Amino acid sequence: MMKKIGFLFSLFFLALILSSCRFFNREEPNTDSSISSSMSEESKISSSSEENSATSSSQEAASSSSSTAEEPDSIDLAAYFPDTNNQHYIYAGEGNEYASYDEYTDYAKDNRKQIRKNNGGTEEVKVIELEKDQIKTRLSRGEAYPRENWLDQEPGEEEGTEILLKAPLKEGTTWPVMGERTRTITGINVSIDTPMGTYETVEVTTEGSEDKVVDYYAPDIGLVKTVFTSDDYNVTSTLSKIETDVPLVQTVRFYYPNADGETLSYVDKELAFKTNDVTKKKIETAYKELPNDAVGSVLSDNTTILSLYLNTDGRVYVDFSKELISEMNAGSAYETLILQSIVNTIGGYYYMNEVYLTVDGQPYSTGHIQKEKGESFTVDTENSSEVQ
Repeated sequence: MMKKIGFLFSLFFLALILSSCRFFNREEPNTDSSISSSMSEESKISSSSEENSATSSSQEAASSSSSTAEEPDSIDLAAYFPDTNNQHYIYAGEGNEYASYDEYTDYAKDNRKQIRKNNGGTEEVKVIELEKDQIKTRLSRGEAYPRENWLDQEPGEEEGTEILLKAPLKEGTTWPVMGERTRTITGINVSIDTPMGTYETVEVTTEGSEDKVVDYYAPDIGLVKTVFTSDDYNVTSTLSKIETDVPLVQTVRFYYPNADGETLSYVDKELAFKTNDVTKKKIETAYKELPNDAVGSVLSDNTTILSLYLNTDGRVYVDFSKELISEMNAGSAYETLILQSIVNTIGGYYYMNEVYLTVDGQPYSTGHIQKEKGESFTVDTENSSEVQ
């Protein structure tokens, strides 16, 4: 009996120990199944965390990339309309003898500038304007040799505006241009190599039925490259150099009366024009500088050119101050030579044969020569020779 009681007590004590072990194992499980289960949960949590981290990293990377490349809608359009005053842009060309050209800025004011392009064969002038959502050609004229301010000139029927760049500056922005053509932004941050370095550019493609033109614009520079393609014909113009503080130089032929009172002599002078220099003032100053003592003066020291411009009727209009007449002190023959000198000089600069010359806004009138309102003078260089 005592042995039976001892045996039962041993079983009870063993059960109590085992029960205690199970109780403490609830806080720190140490069985293989518990470890396996714990690792499985941690794996799930870790996997989920990595996925979230990867997604977050991806989003951050995308955000960073977007920030680095700059959102297309936020690209500053004005950056592609840089200040080019007194700068000489030189473009090197391939594929055509006129692919190389030079550009100067004749005039600039507020959001407009007048660009002169010379390709060695002809000169073209364009007035470019920056607006809130676009950069456009306001006016364009070919064979524009005289330097005249057209910033405020209204374009004619054949000088319609053409949009060069249009917001938003992002791929796919499209607009129509003259000649039933379409212009599209086909690339952003396109790398273009030039002799001046590599630029990240906006690529703009203009397509017609028979040809394609691709222009590349760099911020703070402007146009850096143009590629024209038509069938197997390719012409490229690439910016190769920018010179600063460089004037446009034009050669102007000035005529003067000779002492014989019968003939004229001429001399070619180089006039240097910086941006916004007034053409009439440059011509006036140069005219008062005599090439030698063998010729007579045309303008007295006090004579000024009040206005000078090419009119739509194909005539050049020039208006002088009253001193042209009051300080002339010449007989009829010499007065005729003075007037012919002026007409030949002004008409020659503008490549026009008719010059409407007035004094203080009135038709030219002296005791020797009388002109009616609207009556012009005609260029005549036959009786002239180069200054010796």
